[in-house]
Amino acid sequence: MKKQIIDFILYLKVERHYALNTQKAYERDLNQLLNFLKTQDVSSWTELSAQTLNLFIMQLRHQNISARSIRRYLSSIKGMLSYLVNQDQLKDNCAVQLRTPKILQTLPGILNYEQVLQILKTKKASRFESRDVAIIEVIYSCGLRVSELVGLNIADVDISQGFLTILGKGGKTRHTPLGSSAQKAIIKHLETHHSNALFVNKNGDRIGVRSIQNMIKKRALDSGIKINVYPHMLRHAAATHFLQSSHDLRSTQEFLGHASIKSTQVYTHLDFLELSQVYDRCHPRAKKS
Repeated sequence: MKKQIIDFILYLKVERHYALNTQKAYERDLNQLLNFLKTQDVSSWTELSAQTLNLFIMQLRHQNISARSIRRYLSSIKGMLSYLVNQDQLKDNCAVQLRTPKILQTLPGILNYEQVLQILKTKKASRFESRDVAIIEVIYSCGLRVSELVGLNIADVDISQGFLTILGKGGKTRHTPLGSSAQKAIIKHLETHHSNALFVNKNGDRIGVRSIQNMIKKRALDSGIKINVYPHMLRHAAATHFLQSSHDLRSTQEFLGHASIKSTQVYTHLDFLELSQVYDRCHPRAKKS
């Protein structure tokens, strides 16, 4: 069973071009299922039943695993079993009998434009100041996932045309405009930077996700922002501000690199939220607190 999981993850990498983080998540989920199946004396995938999978899901619920995470577990399991069916190693996918838990849609935390400027204007006495400013400018300018940012190389930047080439989820490449402020920040950063990777750490290696998370969190606190700021909030802010200005959901979808427009539609709720706040504040017939 372990070997079949390894083969499945290899299939996701080679055939489906899944992102590395997705591959790791699927592998973790399936290995956790495998450990559970050992306690149930299930020694092959052909012995697996919907009832056993239900017990596994119940165990996750008892561990207070969120509905969103349980949906991901089910996605991993269904994908694995479908793969085995297609490989003629299994007759049917019993996971399709399971009900997918509903999740309450939560609006992502966002920053307003003034807060973004606050984080950028916070000056740090560090030789990495120009790098850090460039990182924030690029994430906000291009609405990047932090995993996309750390994978950038200097060759992906086209200053003359004002575009950035990004390798997104599923190995899909997209080209996005690079704002003038981000261009200036990159040019300044490259004055003292000579590596293939666009952003590196103090050891000269490609910078990691955790380093960027810590840097942005600290700059936000130093700028006087009292909430926990993480890199994805800059992506949310970029998407929201882009949609509010363009009123074009399809363009926002392309900007973010979303495979489905359903992923982008959450920003219409954020846009409406701001509209309702302005209405309550300004309209003469609005409810006043």
